[in-house]
Amino acid sequence: MVVEAAGSNDGVMIAAQGLTKRFGDLTAVDHIELEIRRGEIFGLLGPNGAGKTTTISMLITIRPITEGRATVNGYDVARQPAKVRASCGIVFQEPSIDTALTARENLELHARLYGVPKAIRRERIEELLALVDLKDREDSVVKTFSGGMKRRLEIARGLLHHPPVIFLDEPTLGLDPQTRQHIWDYIERLRREMRTTFVLTTHYMEEADRLCDRIAIIDRGKIVALGTPKELKDSLGGDTVVLTMKEPPLEAFRALSFVSKVDVRDGAVWLSMERATSNLAHVIQAAGGREIATVEVRRPTLEDVFIRLTGRAIRQAEEGGGEGWFGAAMQYTASTNR
Repeated sequence: MVVEAAGSNDGVMIAAQGLTKRFGDLTAVDHIELEIRRGEIFGLLGPNGAGKTTTISMLITIRPITEGRATVNGYDVARQPAKVRASCGIVFQEPSIDTALTARENLELHARLYGVPKAIRRERIEELLALVDLKDREDSVVKTFSGGMKRRLEIARGLLHHPPVIFLDEPTLGLDPQTRQHIWDYIERLRREMRTTFVLTTHYMEEADRLCDRIAIIDRGKIVALGTPKELKDSLGGDTVVLTMKEPPLEAFRALSFVSKVDVRDGAVWLSMERATSNLAHVIQAAGGREIATVEVRRPTLEDVFIRLTGRAIRQAEEGGGEGWFGAAMQYTASTNR
């Protein structure tokens, strides 16, 4: 069952205009404007409490919108929630497959729940078991699977009804590097062969850099940066030189014409600058003979962008966890069933 769009314009699969969510006096999401195109892999990054989970929870209809409007696959999130849900595949961070069933039984159950016609159900299951390399374990009980195998089955289940939009919450969290690479390959293959649109959250910056066509960084309920990984990295203004030294002459560094920003963090001085290799001698001269313990020259990374915009490293921002989409879904379901 391929879900048809309700008339998305120019390939826009997700659109938000003034999207806002309030909890009493707290504004968790503050008038977000967003367009995500068909076949795009889009990353949404942000610290805990920034509004990232709430934004996605509204888009997948598990939290009501306070103000503004959003569409997914051309369907209005507030007025057509059933059609939005049918248009989406969702892979939660927390495991949600039934470990007492086999891989095939899990997919069969999901296919029935999503109304995949019986005539094509078996073919679709075979197709996805092969896609995620679980064909030889289709009749094994899921509790015997490794973490990577369970994750691949979760992805297969999310794809089973051929949704045009897939939401992935930390798709490779806790997986070994080889399995993470396999899942990246699956995502890119689906985008290439089926023009599937992906929206993912991740705290692995290399994952966002490798996979995402564009990335939005959200903080305090607002999108504070939006662009391709290259555009975001280039926005820092060149290279970074990290100096470990006592009593650094910060004003002398700031006076250098090729230095755009001087930060002190983690016991080191971070200089954003142009042409670090050719200008490094001038930096050392500006140190005025003070002893420099270590010097590191590095190209900007997405982690650097995140720190510049939010004041924290992504892993620090994620410490303590959060309720995640699955928790929000359970909370919303419980509240609506009272």
